[in-house]
Amino acid sequence: MRIIARNKLVEFWARHPLTEASLRHWHEVAAAAEWGHPLDAIADFPKAKALNGERVRFEVAGGDYRIVVAFDWRRGIAFIKFLGTHAEYDRIDALTVSLF
Repeated sequence: MRIIARNKLVEFWARHPLTEASLRHWHEVAAAAEWGHPLDAIADFPKAKALNGERVRFEVAGGDYRIVVAFDWRRGIAFIKFLGTHAEYDRIDALTVSLF
């Protein structure tokens, strides 16, 4: 997958160092993946949740943080739409959020 907005991951883990290992792992796995469907992503990240046919929510750092990613499965592109704390995630609409 081609990851759009990787720089947002780097900026986030610079502010929240506890997330760095988890976000690096997510990026490495996602960048090497050839996912074609939400269930493919969930197979690699069992705690992830498909929000609809396009968006998947992943847990970061043991669930204390969340990342919402919109996928263009056909073109193999992952767009990071949200990255924040669990509490911040609870205040957004994960189906429409587009912070980056």
